[in-house]
Amino acid sequence: MISSYYHNKHKVVIKYVETDKDHIHYMIETRPNINLSNLVKTIKSYTTYTIWKKYSHLLRKHFWKEKTFWTDGYFICSVGNVSEETLKKYIEKQG
Repeated sequence: MISSYYHNKHKVVIKYVETDKDHIHYMIETRPNINLSNLVKTIKSYTTYTIWKKYSHLLRKHFWKEKTFWTDGYFICSVGNVSEETLKKYIEKQG
């Protein structure tokens, strides 16, 4: 879906994104010392803001108490000696 988007402020490269009906897979490249829980929080905050800005007329029907979009949970894993192409194919086959 997306290929190689670099965010300068957070020093993150979003290499690939694939969506499913109830979750999203990201393949990212970042520094080894980055706080991943803060990165997830930033991604969720930014996307919630953007989605609500664009689709508030539709979301108000389902999320009438607060402007939310994501659940609290997430899963992160790192990869070692796997090629980027192999990981991309794995992500595509999920869901």
